[in-house]
Amino acid sequence: MSNKIIKHIPKFISEKGQLLADAGVDRAKGEVEMILCFVLECDRLQLYLHGESLLNEKHMTQIDEIIKRRLTREPLQFILEESWFFGRKFFVSPAVMVPTPETELLCETAIGFIKEKNIVAPKVIDLGVGSGVIGVTLALEVKDINVTALDISAEALEVAKKNAVDLKASDKISFIESDYFANVPDGERYDLILANPPYISEEEYKELPPEVLADPKVSLTSDHDGLGAAMTILRDAPKYLKLDGRIMFEIGYNQAEKVADLTSQNDDYESIVIMKDLNNIDRVIILSCS
Repeated sequence: MSNKIIKHIPKFISEKGQLLADAGVDRAKGEVEMILCFVLECDRLQLYLHGESLLNEKHMTQIDEIIKRRLTREPLQFILEESWFFGRKFFVSPAVMVPTPETELLCETAIGFIKEKNIVAPKVIDLGVGSGVIGVTLALEVKDINVTALDISAEALEVAKKNAVDLKASDKISFIESDYFANVPDGERYDLILANPPYISEEEYKELPPEVLADPKVSLTSDHDGLGAAMTILRDAPKYLKLDGRIMFEIGYNQAEKVADLTSQNDDYESIVIMKDLNNIDRVIILSCS
């Protein structure tokens, strides 16, 4: 790629967007806009009004390098080391899964439950904290909350800790390296247990696009059928739940009935609610215990 200074922003976006699209990138032109805004540290309006005058040779070298990497289908979030979630910018790296918009539904549901029940100083588990988007978002959205963030990956915990510090939420979050609930202190009880667990089957994993395959496999797959993590949560979570608390976690598009069947076989569970995402797909399971 040439480092020639861009003379016409829309033309550049169109040309490079087509290049990315030909490589299989979705919403390619939008990604070129994001790359330009990132490099120039400007918003979309400023890009189109003043972009040509802001650019220099150093910017062009950086833009060319980012596009070159993106052509390999490396996730743009990992290249830029950032991802937006709930209106906030989070640091991400290949040690964690790139946050998805569907997880915002889980956060909205949890926040709504806390406010509806008027829970004072709620205690919450973020199981498999990853980049920290769930725990940090709740810490910033809910007054006097206490979040216990668990993850088996020390590298993921470092990413989550960085986000908690950067977004000024670290005083409300405790981080514990733990395989599921293994290192949760005995006798602790929580108002909410939240998770975006791995739920993709081995067969589905083989068909994922390169961008998703760049996420840690441990954050995507769970046993051959994708239900291993859900089964562990269903088995162990009730021991850590307060009376009238809730367990909420994401599921795969075809798992609602299977998870419902699993809960019906467990006397701990009193009720189940299944929430759909914006694409009308079953996405979040809400459980209460007897």
